[in-house]
Amino acid sequence: MKRSRFRIINRKKAIKNISLLVFCCIILTTVAVKAVSYSLKKFNEYTISKEAKSTTLKDPSSNTDEPYNSPVVDNSKPVETSTAVKSTEVLLSAVGDCTIGTDSKFDYATSLPEVVSNSNKDFSYYFENVYSIFESDDVTIANLETTFTDSTDKAEKQFNFKASSDFAKSLTLGSIEGVNLSNNHIYDYKEKGFKDTKLALQKEKVNYFGEGSKWTPKIKGQSFGFLGYRGWSTEQSFLNGVKKDIAELKKTNSVVIINFHWGNESQYYPIDAQTQLARFAIDNGADIILGHHPHVIQGIEQYKNRIIAYSLGNFCFGGNSNPKDKTTFIFQSNLKFTSNKLTAIGVRVIPCSISSVDYKNDYRPTPLKGDAKITTLSSLNTLSQNSGFKISDKFFYINVNN
Repeated sequence: MKRSRFRIINRKKAIKNISLLVFCCIILTTVAVKAVSYSLKKFNEYTISKEAKSTTLKDPSSNTDEPYNSPVVDNSKPVETSTAVKSTEVLLSAVGDCTIGTDSKFDYATSLPEVVSNSNKDFSYYFENVYSIFESDDVTIANLETTFTDSTDKAEKQFNFKASSDFAKSLTLGSIEGVNLSNNHIYDYKEKGFKDTKLALQKEKVNYFGEGSKWTPKIKGQSFGFLGYRGWSTEQSFLNGVKKDIAELKKTNSVVIINFHWGNESQYYPIDAQTQLARFAIDNGADIILGHHPHVIQGIEQYKNRIIAYSLGNFCFGGNSNPKDKTTFIFQSNLKFTSNKLTAIGVRVIPCSISSVDYKNDYRPTPLKGDAKITTLSSLNTLSQNSGFKISDKFFYINVNN
């Protein structure tokens, strides 16, 4: 009995000792794990610190022993800078005399207004054959050499051109955004006709410039300034006014485009006054000079990395039912900008006839093809003695030195 009791006591002691041993093992294991974890953490911190220090190198280009910190670049994201280059292109089309009207002395049956009257007043008729060109550019301008008025109070002169105000729709339907008013026919029906014309244009949302008005649009975010003058004079007072207008536009970093109505009718080369005035304007900040009035085309000149087109000729011309010379062209300039600064001017021409047929003027300007196109380009290059490049229907780019 005692022996059995002794055995029970010994078994209890053994169990107690084993339990104590297991408990000690658990405590020791926990302490060991924590110690290893702490050691690893310290080791990692030491490694990172060492790597960071290793990036502090001596600049090999320096003669001193001072270290420099090598830049750390995060390759997981694209690097953005404040000097990002922004490129923009603006395509301009320009045409010459658009006399959308007639003189009361002309035979009405063959007149420009009668053509539309016979087609149920389809005002898209006039520019239908060039619409795709104008519609695909960024801005189209023309010289509006007529009045839109019902006034009968004429100025005393040889020819007085007008059409009713609804003929202004032809400009909108032709995708023409702006027109020059400075010419020798805008006052054919005196001040009343002039005011009526502006009202008709405003109604059709067609912009205008010249005769005291400036057009200053933003095109693709770029600033433009359009000016128009009757350029008969090179008197100092006139030149001072042109200079002042250009300077005001240049304050807004605008590309300045000037229409001059000038020169001698039926003459294929510019007179001295045209050359002097055009170069004066460019000397004072103008970028493109566009001329009209001679009723025939004149040459294109490159001057100080800018462009002068001395005469764009007639275009949609109601002043003659069958002129001998029907040659004309669409002047196009593709202007390139880098970070809002003009960097290049592209120039090309699209040869046209003022009529879609050669035996009369049907008042429908039409691009030329084949031999007629080649002949017109050849003639224009002959007239353009100071262009500095071969004029064609492909763009030639002039780098601009601002």
